[in-house]
This record gives sequence, structure tokens and C-alpha cells, in this order.
Amino acid sequence: MGKKKKKSVELSDKKIQFTVEKLSYKAIRYYPTAMSVDVMEYDDKGNKVGVRNIPFAHVPKDIKKLIKPN
Repeated sequence: MGKKKKKSVELSDKKIQFTVEKLSYKAIRYYPTAMSVDVMEYDDKGNKVGVRNIPFAHVPKDIKKLIKPN
């Protein structure tokens, strides 16, 4: 029997945060099949803006290693 692939990997408990162009993000969930990440977006004042789904390729390299270790 083959191993069933996970539809998503929960990241909210790992408290992974990163900043891109004055916006802060906190990783919530990673979708390996779609190669995308759900993130909570914060503005420059620290206020929640909302949840966004961003491509995995747009995540900084050092954060990628935390989300998907090889």
C-alpha cells in the first residue's frame, strides 16, 4: 500500500514569522500538493490585515527550510 499524502501541514504551532516589504506574515498552513502557504498578514503597525495564500516560491529562503526541511 502506498503512503497517503497529506493535504496540508499545520504550521501555526511553530510560530514561523517573516517580513517582506514592510508587511509581516505568520505561517499558518502549508499545502505540499499546491506548493502554497496560508499566512496571516500584518501591516507595519502590527495590525492583522487578513489571511492570504501565497506561493511557496515567494517565501524567503531561510523560512522555506523551516517549513519544508529536506
